[in-house]
Amino acid sequence: MTTLAYVGTGEATGDVIEAMAQTPLFEGASTRTISALADQGVIRRYRRGTYLFHQGDEAPDIHFLVRGRIEISSLTSNGHRQLHTTLETPQFFGELGVLGDQPRSAAALALDESEIWRAEAADFLEFLTEEPPAAQAMLRALARQVLSHEAFVEDLLYLDLKGRVAKRLLQLVTPSLDDLPEDGAVVPSIVTHADLASLCGGSRENVTRILSDFQRRGYVERDGRRFVLQKIGGLAKLAGL
Repeated sequence: MTTLAYVGTGEATGDVIEAMAQTPLFEGASTRTISALADQGVIRRYRRGTYLFHQGDEAPDIHFLVRGRIEISSLTSNGHRQLHTTLETPQFFGELGVLGDQPRSAAALALDESEIWRAEAADFLEFLTEEPPAAQAMLRALARQVLSHEAFVEDLLYLDLKGRVAKRLLQLVTPSLDDLPEDGAVVPSIVTHADLASLCGGSRENVTRILSDFQRRGYVERDGRRFVLQKIGGLAKLAGL
C-alpha cells in the first residue's frame, strides 16, 4: 500500500462533537466541554491505503476517528509486521506519543476512506490541564492499555496458541470477556489469518491450521470474509475462561 496525501480538510462539526460524546474520555461531559476540544481541531479525509503517520515519526498531534477504519501496526526488530489493533469509530488514537513526548511507536493506516479529526498536541495537553475529569478519564484509558499488555504477556506464558487464537476471536466480538455474546457473533472487522497470527504471537501457518480445526469442529464459520463464532462456550473453554 502506498502513502498518499490526505484529500481534504474542514472544520470540526456537530457530528464530531456527537461522536466524541460516545467515548470514555467524555463520559458524562457537557456539550460545552466537548466543544472546547473539538473546536481546536480540523477534519482531514484520507483515501483507503493512506498512512496517517509512520512508526518513528514525531507526534505533533492527536487524532480522533470520526468515520472509517484505521489499522495500527508496527515493525519488529527483524522486520516482521506486528498488527496491534483495528480501530473502529469513534475513538481517539495517537495519544501515547503526545502524552509521552515520544516518536510514534506504531503506524496508522486507513483501511477504508476515513474522516479523521486532528488537533495540535499543545492544544490537547492544555485541554487536559483545564479539564481534570477528562485527564482522569485519559489516565483510566492508559491504565486499561497497560493491563491489556500485561494480559497478553500472561497469555503467551500460560496459554497454548490454540487457546490464544480462541481468546483473541472472543475479544474481537465483545468489549469484556466477562460478558460473552450469544452464539453466532460476527467479528466486525475483516481479519486475515496473518492478522490473527500477529495478534496471537504465532505463525500464519499454525494459525491457519488452528482455524481449519475450529471450522471442522463447528466453533467458527466464514460469512464472506468475516468470521462467525458459532460455539462461544467451546471457544471460551479453550481460552481458559
